[in-house]
Amino acid sequence: MAMFRLQGSKVLAVGMTGDAVKAKNGSMVAYDGRMDFKKLSGGGEGLRGMVTRRITGEQMTLMEVKGEGTCYFADRASEINLVALHGDKLYVESSNLLCAEASLRTGTSFTGLRGGASGTGLFTTTVEGSGQVAIMSDGPAVVLRVTPQYPLSVDPGAYVAHQGGLRQTFQSGVSFRTLLGEGGGEAFQIRFEGDGLVYVQPSERNTVGGEV
Repeated sequence: MAMFRLQGSKVLAVGMTGDAVKAKNGSMVAYDGRMDFKKLSGGGEGLRGMVTRRITGEQMTLMEVKGEGTCYFADRASEINLVALHGDKLYVESSNLLCAEASLRTGTSFTGLRGGASGTGLFTTTVEGSGQVAIMSDGPAVVLRVTPQYPLSVDPGAYVAHQGGLRQTFQSGVSFRTLLGEGGGEAFQIRFEGDGLVYVQPSERNTVGGEV
């Protein structure tokens, strides 16, 4: 079993004893011991994944890293957050996925209008199973709890990932005042209801919603 630990907040160290992980292509910054690197097709899902991702537009290029020693990963000085999965599923924007244990299954999931509003396509990446995942954020991520009593609305540009029994809907805050430039500037939001966690970054991507 690969061991994930953070070196500071922007470098991930993964200790391996013959184990393997899937990581964002080109994210290795150093390693000690013996490591083998292999590019994975279709986001690590083979030919079927390659076809699915080409159709959906959800782009993700991963490599498999296997060996004995410690491998260090980072990407553009992004903040790194560790997520432990226990048989559940994590939904994460493909650009925010840094590394996952090789035993975890990756795939794509339809997100409806949320993806269209955020400019990231109508599909998002999923990671499922039991093991460790490292996700990235632009600035330290905030983990927000959603309960049936307290739903959550998130700006699409700040959304990173979510897990748990959550339902998401796309809602528009466009009003006459927004169109006149007198509103709060948040024309679109993702609304989460149910029970789970949402990861939000303190920086917004450029989105269609942000330009309205």
